[in-house]
Amino acid sequence: MKKMLILGAIFAGLAVGIGAFGAHALKETLGSYHTTYETGVQYQMFHATAILIVGLLLGKVNRGLLRTAGYLFATGIVLFSGSLYVLSLTKISVLGAITPLGGVAFIAGWICFIVAVVKEKSIL
Repeated sequence: MKKMLILGAIFAGLAVGIGAFGAHALKETLGSYHTTYETGVQYQMFHATAILIVGLLLGKVNRGLLRTAGYLFATGIVLFSGSLYVLSLTKISVLGAITPLGGVAFIAGWICFIVAVVKEKSIL
């Protein structure tokens, strides 16, 4: 539970820093890739928040599936958002092939989250 909360908070804090850095220091460098970069930041923050929710629920709902959901969200952040950041900065388009793997991790995480909640008789 504590590890998941820390992980979510780290990813959320990084999303704020990475977003601010992109909006200010990298504005000229990113050019047309600015929207791609922002998409990475948005998905990182969405899923950092999901990791925080998982951390809060871990003591109450099916631990195995919830923990798996949290780690899938983290994997998705690294693969999806990370690939968009690198793509935006390097303009190496082949890196875009990694992005869907992160999307699959996000979807798998949400499926695990749903199943964990459905299996639990009382969530809160």
